[in-house]
Amino acid sequence: MASNAPDAQSMAKRQQEISVADFFAKNRHMLGFDNTRKALLTAVKEAVDNSLDACEEARILPRIRVEIRKVEGTEDHYVLSVRDNGPGIMKAQIPRVFGKLLYGSKFHRLRMSRGQQGIGISAAGMYGQITTAKPVQITSRPFKSKPAHYYELRMDLKRNEPVILVDDEVDWGDPGTGTKVEITMKATFFRGRQSVDEYLEQTAIANPHAEFSFLAPDNTERIFPRAAKELPPEPVEIQPHPHGIELGIFTRLLHDSPHRSMGVFLTGSFSRVTSQAASQVCKASGIALSAVPADLHPHEAEKLFHALQKAELPPPRTDCLAPIGVEHLLKGMHKELGAEFYSATTRKPSIYRGNPFQIEVGLAWGGKLESDSVARVIRFANRVPLQYQLSACSSTKAVMDVAWKSYGLQQSKGSLPVGPLVIMVHMASVWVPFTNQAKEAIADYDEIRKEFKLALQDAGRKLGTYLKKKQAAASQAKRRNIFNAYIEEVVRAFQQITKEDGSDLREALLETSRKKTELAEKLEAMKHKEAPEEMEGTLVIGEDGQPLVPGAVVASELPPEIDTDTLPEPSEGDLESLVESTTAAPKAKTHRPEGHHEESSAKAVQASLFGDDEA
Repeated sequence: MASNAPDAQSMAKRQQEISVADFFAKNRHMLGFDNTRKALLTAVKEAVDNSLDACEEARILPRIRVEIRKVEGTEDHYVLSVRDNGPGIMKAQIPRVFGKLLYGSKFHRLRMSRGQQGIGISAAGMYGQITTAKPVQITSRPFKSKPAHYYELRMDLKRNEPVILVDDEVDWGDPGTGTKVEITMKATFFRGRQSVDEYLEQTAIANPHAEFSFLAPDNTERIFPRAAKELPPEPVEIQPHPHGIELGIFTRLLHDSPHRSMGVFLTGSFSRVTSQAASQVCKASGIALSAVPADLHPHEAEKLFHALQKAELPPPRTDCLAPIGVEHLLKGMHKELGAEFYSATTRKPSIYRGNPFQIEVGLAWGGKLESDSVARVIRFANRVPLQYQLSACSSTKAVMDVAWKSYGLQQSKGSLPVGPLVIMVHMASVWVPFTNQAKEAIADYDEIRKEFKLALQDAGRKLGTYLKKKQAAASQAKRRNIFNAYIEEVVRAFQQITKEDGSDLREALLETSRKKTELAEKLEAMKHKEAPEEMEGTLVIGEDGQPLVPGAVVASELPPEIDTDTLPEPSEGDLESLVESTTAAPKAKTHRPEGHHEESSAKAVQASLFGDDEA
């Protein structure tokens, strides 16, 4: 052995504790700061998520402004500014919220929220500090009667502690409360997919109650107005469900419990454990109800744990979730996507590993969407867009599992459908199982994937029904155009033979044409509360870009001149049924509105895709 080889004592001297801030500074790709393009989007996302959470918890309709400015004299340094109208942050909390990793209020709470780990916004500030050596600037006003607090902070990476550089009071410039954070960072600004523009567009879809404005480095401004004035229901914090914890966690809870009896510990520390259930669990494990939790031996704790896992308990409460809801899904998609047809569905809550979750799906078809490309999938978790790792996400795999051909779309085996389609998928949960700390994709649990697929199939059936009705309407509209073109020929021949006016015959033929093709030229509104049951949770957009109302029509008039030589010959059966119907038609003239011209061979017809109007 070499004489200069280190021994155990010398190696022990080099060992030291690793700061969590130092670790993530060297592994910032784990938090979504892989490169300058992705870093800017990640920083915007973390700041906007915090603003939305704060506003909703304070029951304030969010108003958020995002500004990105290029630093003069630099090639790739930008200042990101995000300002909200939330409740503000208390002065003593500001340094730790923005200058310390793993510090927050959401990690230990079992209720739906966007942030979970207490890493995001402080990591964005850390990235800016590493790449530009500039401090984070925070302005916050928690009280309307007082000026705002202003801080400039940097993070001590070795200690994971904030270092205060400036502590001052400033004018907020607004009568309300709120918070503003500014981070100078090395970044790349761009447009298109996975950009700040796309992120804000998708955030506006999933949060129609929020208003966003965005000022880009080129001074172009974009406004995302709110489409709903109602806040989502406030999620309720719940206790962990016994079927969702593991033995090590259970043992720690026993050891740390302040309770002096096992019965109180079981009913007070877990969701859905009643006094009767606690008594049965203790009896099955041979543990006295009066036993002190902290005094249990490890083997007794294990027996109690297994008895608790076998107990028949109700599923966790679901009021800890706040899904977007069908109505707001439709409003959000219509506001941003410009499609012709929308369908949405919200599944009933389900459970994975003892955690409640709920799946929602929205489909947008036609209109301004690209018709010859693969369907666009936009993914959300707790109302937050997921921009990266599309193929690794459970929701994407569920989309490819669905047989979209059954709903009238093109699809190759094991791939996304093709057509003018946007597929929106959303998972709401107290604990979303992300594949990494950057929160870019949802883990592929069987229970989650199954719920995604069922929701996609439900929304797909509505789209399939619409496309079939639309195809039938188009076919009958074509038949009507052919019939109407020949009607004038028949009337002229009738006039030449009988020397009569022929107006009664024209009206009778038009009426027969309408009856024989009653689905033509009409799309009935399909609002989810007033549509037929098979089309609940859908929205159809008229030619003016606005949602149709029940009973409205979309009428496309026949062109005034049609070259009958180029029209296909109607079948013998069609002409025969037309003539037979006409001979039985009443001779009385149909009442015409003032200004009606006899020569007009087309009129708006009030027929429904789903049957005759009831009015």
